[in-house]
Amino acid sequence: MQGQIMKGIAGFYFVKSGETVYRCKARGIFKKQEIKPAVGDRVEFDIIEGNDDNLITQILPRRNSFIRPFVANVDCFLVVTAVARPAPVQELVDKLLIMAEKAGTEVILCINKCDLAADQSKGSGRKAAASLQHLRSIYEPVYPVILLSQEDGSGYGKILERIRGRKAALAGASGVGKSTILNQLLRDEKMETGSISEKTQRGRHTTRHAELFLLDEEGTGIFDTPGFTSFALAGIEAEQLPHLYPEIERVLGGCRYDDCRHLAEPGCAVKEAVAKGQISQERYDSYRAMIREIDSKKKY
Repeated sequence: MQGQIMKGIAGFYFVKSGETVYRCKARGIFKKQEIKPAVGDRVEFDIIEGNDDNLITQILPRRNSFIRPFVANVDCFLVVTAVARPAPVQELVDKLLIMAEKAGTEVILCINKCDLAADQSKGSGRKAAASLQHLRSIYEPVYPVILLSQEDGSGYGKILERIRGRKAALAGASGVGKSTILNQLLRDEKMETGSISEKTQRGRHTTRHAELFLLDEEGTGIFDTPGFTSFALAGIEAEQLPHLYPEIERVLGGCRYDDCRHLAEPGCAVKEAVAKGQISQERYDSYRAMIREIDSKKKY
C-alpha cells in the first residue's frame, strides 16, 4: 500500500492512506543506511496482520526535503516572525529563507501579532509598530508578505488563497504564533498554544514534533513544526549564497571580477546596489554574516 506520513513520534510513523491512518515502523535497513523517514514522505508500507504496527518498506522519491524543520515534499514555506513577544530575529528568518531558496520552494513571509502595533499610545505599541515597519521595509521588496493579527483574525484568508491545493510548512522561532495560525486554519482540530517567558521574552516550545494537517478535500495541507531559537546552515557553499538572496542574484554578472564575493572587492555590483538602496543594508549585512559562518566551518 501507499500513503503519506502525517506524523512521526518516538520511532512510530502515522501514515494516511485513503481515509485511514496506519501506525507503522520503518524497516531496520533504513537505520543501517542512515535514512530517516520524514513527515510528508510518500511511502510504501505493508499491513502486518495481528500486529498493531505495520511496516514502511520504501520511501518514494522526494521532491525536496529539509533538516530544520525535518519535513519533505513541501510546496511552499510560510516563514513566520512576530513584531514582538518575541522580538524578531533576522538571522533566523534569513536562514529559513535561504534553506527554502536552496530547495527551490516558494516562500511567503508571515508577520504575526501585528495587533500589538495597534495601540501606539503605549511604549510597547510604538516599539511594535516600529518593528513592523522595519520588517516590511526589509522584506516586502523581496518576498510576498502577509500581515496577521491574532486579535481580529485578519490575514488568514490570504494564507488560504496562496496555498490552496498545496502543502505549506510553517516555520519560525518558538513563540511567534505558529500553532495559533494553525488553529485559525484548522476546522476540527485545535493545537496547544504556549505562553511567552517573561524573563527571556522567548516562546516556550509547544509543538514537539512535525505534523501534517489536511485542511480540505483539495489537498491543502499545513506542516506544523517545532520552534527553535537558532540553527546552523547546512550543505551551502559560499559560492551558492549570492543565488539564495533573490535581490542579490538579480544584480549578479555586473561585477568587475568573475569571482567577486561581494565583500571588499572593487567594482562590485552588489555593493553598488546597496549604496543605491536597491538592496537593503540589513539584508546585505545578513549576507556578509552568513558568508562568515560558512567560512568559519571550513577552518575546522
